[in-house]
Amino acid sequence: MAYPIEKKLVIGISSSALFNLSESDKIFREKGEKIYSEYQKKNENIPLEKGSGFPFIEKLLSINTALNLAETPIEVVLLSRNSPETGLRVFNSIEYYNLDISRGAFLSGESPAKYIPSFNIKLFLSENDEDIIEANELGYSAGKINKSHFQDNEKENDENNTLRIAFDFDGVIVDDESEKVFQESGNSVEKFLEYETEKKDIAHKAGPLKDFLEALSEIQKQEILKKSENKNYTPIIETSIVTARNAPAHKRAIGTLQKFGITVDKMFLMGGVKKELLLKELKPHIFFDDQKTHLTDVIPSVHIPFFDPHKK
Repeated sequence: MAYPIEKKLVIGISSSALFNLSESDKIFREKGEKIYSEYQKKNENIPLEKGSGFPFIEKLLSINTALNLAETPIEVVLLSRNSPETGLRVFNSIEYYNLDISRGAFLSGESPAKYIPSFNIKLFLSENDEDIIEANELGYSAGKINKSHFQDNEKENDENNTLRIAFDFDGVIVDDESEKVFQESGNSVEKFLEYETEKKDIAHKAGPLKDFLEALSEIQKQEILKKSENKNYTPIIETSIVTARNAPAHKRAIGTLQKFGITVDKMFLMGGVKKELLLKELKPHIFFDDQKTHLTDVIPSVHIPFFDPHKK
C-alpha cells in the first residue's frame, strides 16, 4: 500500500508529455484506432523515446531518493487517453527508465481533467490543448508543455544533480492584476511602475502555480534540514523567477512572496528584455509562463493559461 497521496506534492502528466508519442499519434490519425492498438501491442516491449516533460519528471522524482525520508514527499501520476491495453507500453517504458511512477489512469480517449482532484494533483502537464482548457475551466492548475530540443547532459558531464525550475511571476505565481494595468494603459511602462509603486505594500492574490511553488519551497526546507545533518548533501531544487518586471516593481513582487511564505533562489528582473537568451544560459528543466511569446523550444516550456484559482 502506497503512502497517502494527500500528504504529497503530486504532479499529473500525460503520456504524450512524458514520452515522445509522435509516431504513435501519426498512426492513430492516419490509420485509425484498430491499427494503432495493434501497433502498440506489437511494440509494447519497445521503450518509448523520452518526451519534453521527461527531464523534469526524472529529476523531480530523484528528490525522494536523495532525501531518503520514511515518507516520500513527491509523487507523479500518469493520466493517459490511452486504453488500458495500449497503455501497457507506456508503463513498460516507465519501468525501463526506472521512474518511480505507480499510480495512473487510462481513459480510452476521455479527457483526464475531471480526475485531477481524485489524485490530489497540484499541477497537470499535457500536450493536449483541450485537456488544459477543460482543466482550467474546472479551476485546476494545468499547463501545455511544448516540444523542445532540451537534452539533460549533467550526468554525462559529471555536474551536480540540480533540478532547475523557472517561473514567470505575473499571471503564474500571482494574479494578472498588474498585467491588466499594463495592457489597459497601452503598454505604458511608466504607468505600470507608478501603479506598482503605489501598491508596493499590498500583496497580490495567488495565481495558478502559487500552490505548486509553495510546495516546492516546503521541500526545499527539508533539503536545508538534510544539509544541516549531512554536510555532503547538495540540495537538488533550484527555483527562479524570470519576470518582465524591473525596479521598482520588484518590491511588490518580493513582498508578495514573503507574505506567501515562499522563498526562491534566483530572481531575474528582465525589464522587457527577451527571456530566451537568459533561459539558454539558465537551462531550466522546465519554465512556466502565461505568455506564449516568451516560450521557446530550447528548453521545456509550459504555457499556463491564467485563471482565478479563487473561483474553484
